Amino acid sequence: MFTAISCLVSGLVLLLWSADKFVEGASGVAEYAGLSPLLIGILIVGFGTSAPELIVSVTAALNKSTSIAIGNAYGSNIANIGLILGITALIKPVRVGSQVLKKELPILFSITLFSFLLIFDFKISRVEALFLLILFSILMWWSFFQDKKKGLDNFDTEVKDSLSLKTLSLKKSVFFTITGLLLLIVSSRLLVFGAVFLAKKAGISDLLIGLTIIALGTSLPELASSVAAAFKGKHDIALGNIIGSNLFNTLAVTGLAFFVYPSDFPGEVLSRDFVFMLFLTAMIFITGFGFKRQGRINRFEGFLLLCIYFIYIGYLIFSQV
Repeated sequence: MFTAISCLVSGLVLLLWSADKFVEGASGVAEYAGLSPLLIGILIVGFGTSAPELIVSVTAALNKSTSIAIGNAYGSNIANIGLILGITALIKPVRVGSQVLKKELPILFSITLFSFLLIFDFKISRVEALFLLILFSILMWWSFFQDKKKGLDNFDTEVKDSLSLKTLSLKKSVFFTITGLLLLIVSSRLLVFGAVFLAKKAGISDLLIGLTIIALGTSLPELASSVAAAFKGKHDIALGNIIGSNLFNTLAVTGLAFFVYPSDFPGEVLSRDFVFMLFLTAMIFITGFGFKRQGRINRFEGFLLLCIYFIYIGYLIFSQV
């Protein structure tokens, strides 16, 4: 028991530290490679903070614990919007000034809605998982294409300003990228081992562990980067982190985990967890896009997102009692 708790705690701490170093190093390498602020913001920072979810879910799939894999992916999406964006909007209302993010919001909602069709039969086959990965690749290509045909906007400027605050040498960037990635793998194995062992001892389902402890733990990099952006008044970075991370979780994390080990998953993933995820995604799409007004997530809406998240967590815990 002590060994499992030690693995869980040390794995989580090491995961957060290595994720931060990985994002810092990868951002530096991307800058030296000549990528634009937009691509660094969405691909490196947004998706890089989701590296813990990817490594943990794939590790869980290799251990045939796909309930942890899908619970981690969907639970992280719910935490990103309900908890992280809720806290961010409470600190400072999030204005959506970037046209790039206005395009990303409907894409996120559409992909979330579309993924419902794939999981409607309570399983994800290897072919369906491959389709998610192909869709992710198409989205990446679209991001590169959009980047080439436009100039700087709010999002680009904010990311550029943030990156210029801590420019690393190329050698240091490469070192942090490789070291961060290796430690991510090690820490993920520790975290999954500890979580699965404790869940079985306590009679708690793998799914609940994935949706709560692991999802919250792997979402902490997004929390740190979004809250820091909010305090600096960088609204588009705060929202861009959430959009990029949720796209990555829905397509790449879920796709790769179930490609490694295709399987069924518990029915409540569809009837309960996916419904919460879709509802929260619809909320930020409607408020963030703005339609005929300035897209904005105000403090009341942030408080509402937080309330929904804690109601969801309370319901998960209550349903296990």
